[in-house]
Amino acid sequence: MRIARNAGTLFVAGALTMTLAALAYPAVLGLQNTSSSPTRVIANTASGPLTEADRDFVVKVRAAGLWEYPSGQLALQKGTTPAVRTAGQHLITGHAALDATCRKVATQLGITLPNKPSPQQQGFVATLSGDGGKQFDTDLANILRVTHGQIFPVIAKIRATTENTLVRQLADQANDTVLDHITVMEKTGLVNFDQVLFQETSSPKLPQQNLTPPPPQPGEPTVVLTPPAGGASASVSPSPTVR
Repeated sequence: MRIARNAGTLFVAGALTMTLAALAYPAVLGLQNTSSSPTRVIANTASGPLTEADRDFVVKVRAAGLWEYPSGQLALQKGTTPAVRTAGQHLITGHAALDATCRKVATQLGITLPNKPSPQQQGFVATLSGDGGKQFDTDLANILRVTHGQIFPVIAKIRATTENTLVRQLADQANDTVLDHITVMEKTGLVNFDQVLFQETSSPKLPQQNLTPPPPQPGEPTVVLTPPAGGASASVSPSPTVR
């Protein structure tokens, strides 16, 4: 079974007392290397010191929702089994709630958030958009299981080391959300654990430009991941809105 395809280099298998420049959009956000100096304090805030790693984590949470939310929409539309559609519902509701917290925390900490996922993450969505039938089900379960398995220890490290209470709260919520998503992917019965574990531990590094979400353009409205009107049992997919 293959986990990735048809995405080329985009997808490889497998206040704030500082100056405005100090809180500028981070340049490095890939899973392999979150920051050039992750422990460096870039701001002293009312909720505690904010490090480069803290800031990059908040951006990662936002970027994850920007591709996993539409992947959940695709699962509701294209999933061929109840378990796959249930997984899609969890992606939508989980990331809508997590995104609301993330945007609130980012505003309080002065962190600029992206409105688009990274090129690699856009490749994931492109792969799923091109899939159909059982291939879609299999790719969804395995791609999402790999990516959630990769981010899980990142969340744990941030939760264990951050001195910022807002980042700590976001990490708590992210931990619960990611664990839930890992669980629902496994419940599809489609996860190839041998290949997933290989991808989690030995996936090749990509160029940083493929791992970094593009910064928002000046004046660009904020994309909001809205929860489905009917809650987790919604049978039709909602759409992101802009503000």
